[in-house]
Amino acid sequence: MSARDTRGGTSSRAAIVTVSYNSGDVLPPFLTSTAQASAAGVEVVVVDNDSADVDALRAVTEAAGARFLALGENRGYGAAVNRAVATLPPDVRWVLVSNPDVVLGPGALDRLVATADADPSIGAVGPRLLEPDGAVYPSARLVPSLRTGLGHAAFANVWPGNPWTRRYRQDGEHGGRRDAGWLSGACVLVRRDVFDRLGGFDEGYFMYFEDVDLGWRIGRLGLRNVYEPDATATHIGGTATQGASERMRRAHHESAYRFLARKYPAWWLWPLRVVLKTALTVRAHATHTR
Repeated sequence: MSARDTRGGTSSRAAIVTVSYNSGDVLPPFLTSTAQASAAGVEVVVVDNDSADVDALRAVTEAAGARFLALGENRGYGAAVNRAVATLPPDVRWVLVSNPDVVLGPGALDRLVATADADPSIGAVGPRLLEPDGAVYPSARLVPSLRTGLGHAAFANVWPGNPWTRRYRQDGEHGGRRDAGWLSGACVLVRRDVFDRLGGFDEGYFMYFEDVDLGWRIGRLGLRNVYEPDATATHIGGTATQGASERMRRAHHESAYRFLARKYPAWWLWPLRVVLKTALTVRAHATHTR
């Protein structure tokens, strides 16, 4: 919504940023949900990655009272978010980054901000992210290591209950508030000064793992990534990526390798990096990404 709305007050604390890419089927319910996510007026920015239906997306966005920012090119998810955040007023202290195929629960933004505001050691907060059937998506995970990365890449699709995947995804640990290594960029609240200090998302990731990288860098600052299940959002999914699954799988595994190779750059680890790259390549060709 705009920085000031009919409910009174101004949005000087939080803003919402989403990235659209042929998102006409999911953007309207997302925008509707932003009005219920906070009791105060919240600025919403839709930044567009060169959609084919850009004029229709602009019309839908502006009709909802949000701001539309057309980039005219597609430089990836993280780059688009960075451009949008750079346009926010300096008094915005919190930025909720969300996919457009998410529906925010009532009061979700206020709950996330309250949790973050209570402790200055918190750099980011993520909600309980639900699938359309109500199942909890494992959105608060450990930062992957070479061990969990190799185990998850090699066995996740042939042995779903393997210990490496369960540890990485923190399966069974989504009932209460807790710290996480990183929080899903599908819906995450980030402290604005921390985001700016880190230079935002690493634009070297076109898509996938920019959220893993951000959570890891927040942790390296000595700050916390916190999972807050009292705030909820539902990932409804959309049609924008249908027909591009092979390209998405390839991008996911390339980004996974990039992250782990940058996290573990020592020359003596090159044999493990080779094994990891091989495992990810095999997985990319063998199955769908999750």
